[in-house]
Amino acid sequence: VVAVVPAKGVGEDDLLRLTASLERSSEHPLGVAIVRAAQARSLSLSAATEFDSPIGRGVLGQVEGRAVAVGSAAFLADQGVSAASLTEASEVHRRQGATVVFVALDGALAGLIAIADPVKESAGPAITALHAAGLRILMLTGDNEITAQAVAARLGIDEVRADVSPQDKARIVADLRKAGRVVAMAGDGPALASADVGIAMGAGADVAIESAAVTLLNGDLSGVMRAVGLSRAVMGNIRQNLVFAFAYNAAGVPLAAGLLYPVFGLLLSPAIAALAMSLSSVSVVGNALRLRGLKL
Repeated sequence: VVAVVPAKGVGEDDLLRLTASLERSSEHPLGVAIVRAAQARSLSLSAATEFDSPIGRGVLGQVEGRAVAVGSAAFLADQGVSAASLTEASEVHRRQGATVVFVALDGALAGLIAIADPVKESAGPAITALHAAGLRILMLTGDNEITAQAVAARLGIDEVRADVSPQDKARIVADLRKAGRVVAMAGDGPALASADVGIAMGAGADVAIESAAVTLLNGDLSGVMRAVGLSRAVMGNIRQNLVFAFAYNAAGVPLAAGLLYPVFGLLLSPAIAALAMSLSSVSVVGNALRLRGLKL
């Protein structure tokens, strides 16, 4: 949490305390950050009741007998609360790359909380490497357009789709595939199953890890490039093995069948044929084992 901005007549600590009390029931990273900020100020948190968390939108509930809603401006608008009076303040933080959540108390705007999501040091080099490998990078995020563009500009991301729900992400991935793109999706949610290759983060949900083709155990984006490098090396190795196998059979089968005997007088004994077949398998397996020495 980098800023707590209360509306007129609301105390900053009260805003943070009530929001954190509600978010304590949430597993969302933004909620975790808010709870951590309240604990850092030694604020006493209360139990939340009637907790609800519409997917990808926000959270609702009762804290100390008060109705608390936390989420985007659109989410609060659905609750009959306008966030217009804090639009300018929110955009100041978004331009700095922070995520902004609005808070409503008893049906009235109570303030906003800005949360900065630091870009991992490895993200920039990872995206540069992916670009060098010929990949196009698209960022799909439920965050605000201004925040998303600020982060994308820092990292050199090719395209941004912001304010999208998990279901929207799955639809966008499906549309890209229908357009003929081969799509690898790194992250979480139903979009992983919609992609040609789903890449889950090791710290993500078990269901995402189960449905993904690749799991990055430490959640480091550089692992995506390592996965691409390993995949390309494996496919190259498979093609080499097909050439080895085809060459052995192209030479051995006509010889073993006696097709060359009338012209050249050449025959292949069963013992030599068996040896040649074994050598074919050994060369293919030996070539595959070279992958163990691959430097990623």
